Amino acid sequence: MIRTATPVDLDAMVQLHTEARATYYRGHLPEEEYAGDAEVGRSRGGWSRAIDRPDATVLCAERDGVLVGIAAYAVREGDMTLTQLHVAPAHWRTGIGTELHTACVDAWRLAGVDAARLEVFVHNTRAQAFYVRHGWTPDPGRPQHGTHLSLRLAVAR
Repeated sequence: MIRTATPVDLDAMVQLHTEARATYYRGHLPEEEYAGDAEVGRSRGGWSRAIDRPDATVLCAERDGVLVGIAAYAVREGDMTLTQLHVAPAHWRTGIGTELHTACVDAWRLAGVDAARLEVFVHNTRAQAFYVRHGWTPDPGRPQHGTHLSLRLAVAR
């Protein structure tokens, strides 16, 4: 089930986010930068603000009452931006990421969005392959932003 996140989901969202990030940051960044107390606190604050923002959408994927995926999007710098999409590693390759992605794209279509953008960690090749399979391509105007690749998606109507 895909649904809108609520403040009740916050603890599970932060745990899932931290666990997922560890899979692609481990070996590339010091652990405190993705799983340290300060970073987990920053993550909690960010997710809490995103849930409460009227100009952002946060979605949760549930299986048997357990939060197994999260996605968030908002308009940033004039572009619809997929800011987060994470699936609990124990649920990879089960279709949850595709379901969340589809829910985002469907919402963008309904809102009349023509294109969306995202940034993905340069070493997160699993996520890059996922996005390519779903039609995302390198952003020719800004192919890389620091340690992240910029991708664009034409949202067909």
